Amino acid sequence: MEIKKLQKNDIKNALNLVWEIFEEFEAPDYSKQGIKEFKKFVSYNSIIKKFDEGELNFWGCINKNDLIGVIATRGITHICMLFVNKDFHRLGIARSLFQTVVEKSKSKNNISQITVNSSPYAVEVYHRLGFFDTDKELTVSGIRFTPMSYLIK
Repeated sequence: MEIKKLQKNDIKNALNLVWEIFEEFEAPDYSKQGIKEFKKFVSYNSIIKKFDEGELNFWGCINKNDLIGVIATRGITHICMLFVNKDFHRLGIARSLFQTVVEKSKSKNNISQITVNSSPYAVEVYHRLGFFDTDKELTVSGIRFTPMSYLIK
């Protein structure tokens, strides 16, 4: 398995993986409005514009030429997507993807934390990665999330 920075031609595949995993694991915890909002957020046209402008960064985990995990950040300090194919859960892929973001953050000066708005499904995953809650669960536009932070050491 290899972690690599994704290029523009990888984004469509990455978003397909994200949507597939979202539908199975996240959507059951969301209202129809929340599902619609997330689908709008991960639409190719919306994402590729942000990617082209340098607002979003993507890394992927590749296993035998297949993309099996994705992490995306807004800037370098806010995780906006972290999804791993269900056949590869609990094998350290999310941790490896996250460590890539930590290392990129460490290479920048004055970055002391990484944030995420965790879905209900992923709260425990982020706790295991070392995140702590910074607020109670919130719902905005049907999207349920817990704001969390990770302090860079």
